[in-house]
Amino acid sequence: MSEYTVRALDASTWEAFARLVDKHNGCGFGGCWCTWFHTREGRPEGEVGRPWKERLVREGKAHAALVFDGDAAVAWCQYGSPEELPRIYHRKEWEAGLTGEPPAYRLTCIFVDRDYRQKGLAGVAVRGALDLIAKAGGGVVEGYPHDLQGEKMRSQFLYSATRSMFEEIGFTYERPKGKKNCVMRTTVTPAV
Repeated sequence: MSEYTVRALDASTWEAFARLVDKHNGCGFGGCWCTWFHTREGRPEGEVGRPWKERLVREGKAHAALVFDGDAAVAWCQYGSPEELPRIYHRKEWEAGLTGEPPAYRLTCIFVDRDYRQKGLAGVAVRGALDLIAKAGGGVVEGYPHDLQGEKMRSQFLYSATRSMFEEIGFTYERPKGKKNCVMRTTVTPAV
């Protein structure tokens, strides 16, 4: 994997991110531009998709680890605080099972360019997000991967990757969430 690099999503990487999302028609959820999980608070009326995501990025309110192959972004893992990313699927079930404090960060959306799938880049993106979280002070991180238990699912529907991939990275299974997802946690030590 040494040919890939990871950089934070910010104003300097926005255009590479935008090219990747454009290539995939705005990505899942009807072209949401990876905004579905974000808070709706403060969003200008009618601003959705690309304009809203770009505003969030330029204001420092959207975070992701972008995986690059040369100058091209080929994957990402979105992360942020529960305040930044409050919308999760099966939220009531998640809240009912929460014991103790909520996580410092959530990993909500993992995406890999269709031309780069099946090469381990989802894991590269998640590890990149954990590195960026460490640089930001670390803390408890939650992910909500698909818990397929041996079943197959088409890769374009794996917006949060799989339980087995999260286990390989070092996350611990907490509990089920919804029909085929689960809550997994890890603690990231602050970078020195």
